[in-house]
Amino acid sequence: MSATPPKKIVSVRFWQQDNGKEPVREWLQSLPKEQRKIIGEDIKTVEIGWPLGMPLVRNLGKGLWEVRSSFRDGIARVIFTMLDHEMVLLHGFVKKSQKTPSQDLELALRRAKMLG
Repeated sequence: MSATPPKKIVSVRFWQQDNGKEPVREWLQSLPKEQRKIIGEDIKTVEIGWPLGMPLVRNLGKGLWEVRSSFRDGIARVIFTMLDHEMVLLHGFVKKSQKTPSQDLELALRRAKMLG
């Protein structure tokens, strides 16, 4: 008898451009397999554990949140917003500095506003 998987509290979807492209999905696919796996597991933890706080999830304000993933040679962030019970992945990047770069925050905010 196998254990039933934990129930998801929120679902996840990728933000989509008008042309159908999904920048966060494309970014994830460009990463090494090991990093994709870690980020995917972190996002799954949010799906089944929402609402979560530090160290995995941080509130960035203005309706934005980030999933904080760490791997052997760096750290990545996936910025998302919540729409009802849906986690919309707006932007992902590998961090090079302590502070989240303002252009990354602004891009995520622009995409969130397009969700209307």
